[in-house]
Amino acid sequence: MDLLEELLADARELIGCESPSTDLAAVARSADVVARVGERRLGRAPERIVLDGRTHLRWRLGEGASRVLLLGHHDTVWPIGSLGTHPCAVTDAAEGGVLRGPGCLDMKVGLAMAFHAAAGQDGVTLLVTGDEELGSPSSRGLVEEEARAAGAALVLEAAADGGALKSERKGVSLYDVRLLGRAAHAGLEPERGVNATLELAHQSLAVAALADPAAGTTVTPTAARSGQTTNTVPAEGSFAVDVRVRSLAEQQRVDDAVRALRPVLDGAAVEVHGGPNRPPLEASSSAALLERAQGLAARLGLPPLEATAVGGASDGNFTAGVGTPTLDGLGAVGGGAHADHEHVLLAPLVGRTTLLRALVEDLLAVPTNRARATCGARP
Repeated sequence: MDLLEELLADARELIGCESPSTDLAAVARSADVVARVGERRLGRAPERIVLDGRTHLRWRLGEGASRVLLLGHHDTVWPIGSLGTHPCAVTDAAEGGVLRGPGCLDMKVGLAMAFHAAAGQDGVTLLVTGDEELGSPSSRGLVEEEARAAGAALVLEAAADGGALKSERKGVSLYDVRLLGRAAHAGLEPERGVNATLELAHQSLAVAALADPAAGTTVTPTAARSGQTTNTVPAEGSFAVDVRVRSLAEQQRVDDAVRALRPVLDGAAVEVHGGPNRPPLEASSSAALLERAQGLAARLGLPPLEATAVGGASDGNFTAGVGTPTLDGLGAVGGGAHADHEHVLLAPLVGRTTLLRALVEDLLAVPTNRARATCGARP
């Protein structure tokens, strides 16, 4: 069986076990399958780590300190029953082949690639989490712990368009802004009330004005609600805010400004809940690893390797946030993540897996400066 056939066999097995993040039993079943496939390729069973009912898997390969962290997740956004409407299959052979199926791109194929890249290596930790699609509520600390002990983090999220690596990811902040007013009858004595809907309008405009397109900062008021009945001056309301930033400085600027919101209407009050959720993966965190990957691609005779900045977040934000050099988007090439047309292109798959293995071997042979400084740091 050649490498492509092995990758497809592993991917089909992984895709064949549905694993929606919100279904703890499904995630546990998926962990069993991931463990079985990984043990077959890596020659050892993983450590199972259950946090808040969610199952994560960790392989530590070799006897020395971890120098390279391979990072992926096995949960998906697809509900149970999706295989019935989106069966796992290879189609379009005339175009080189396309693999389809729920979670194939995000990121079951990336896991298959990671197993082949890590096999036989000494000094690699492979961490596969089970709640990334929810924002990693239980696994964030685990991801950060493993990243601090490693010299580099390679994230198996899917590539960007055209196979580009993801050298930058925006950081995320999430807020719930609550407005408190005073109820009154809207027909008889509206002047006795303090209208939370009007305060909400003032504050949502103030928040939206914090965006800075030139810096890549978006500040977007999203879900909003106010009041209870149509004939009552609303006494309370709230709106959510989604913030995306390219730098820690911008994340801090927006956070300071949101927390400094003050009411416009006499008698109103403003409460702010939430804050930064993920730090940004800045270009400086990925630059050295990207240069290595591009050099290896050239030596392997692969197409020139491009990189791009993306707005979405991943666990790579956490690894970069603790200071670990991080390169993201090393997984499969395809499109339609989370959508009906989710797919993986088969033509680049062997080359991408070969590149990933070469990058791991290169980092083990010539560690990053951080790896030299942290060697042996694992307790």
